[in-house]
Amino acid sequence: MNEAITHFKVPVERETRDVCLGPDGSVAHVVKVLRMITGRWKLPILFRLFAEPSMRTSEFMREIPGISQKMLTQHLRELEHDGLVTRRDFGEQPPRVEYSLSNAGRGLMPVLMSMREFSRDHS
Repeated sequence: MNEAITHFKVPVERETRDVCLGPDGSVAHVVKVLRMITGRWKLPILFRLFAEPSMRTSEFMREIPGISQKMLTQHLRELEHDGLVTRRDFGEQPPRVEYSLSNAGRGLMPVLMSMREFSRDHS
C-alpha cells in the first residue's frame, strides 16, 4: 500500500514548502484576506464604497436592500478594524459620520475585480 503513495517519493525542499504552507506563507496570507471580506454584507459595502467616494449610514441602508442597521454597523466596524474602511466623525449634532475606502481597501479592489472576471469566465 505504501508503494502507491507517490507524494512521499517526490522531493520537496523545506524552504519551498514553507513559502506556501508556513506560518507566514501564501496560504496564511490568502486566508487572512478571505476572513477580512467574509460576511454577507461586506462585499456589497466594499463595492458601494468603490463606486462612491464616501457614504453615510443612511445611504448604505438605501443602497443595500435587506441589510439591517445592526449588521451594517457590525460589518462597518469589522472592515474598519481590518483597515479596509475609514470612518470620519464630524463631531456635529446631529451626529454625522461618513465611511470611505482606505488605501488598503482601494488596493483590494483590483483583486476583487479580478475575482469577478474569473467568475464570469468560469461560470
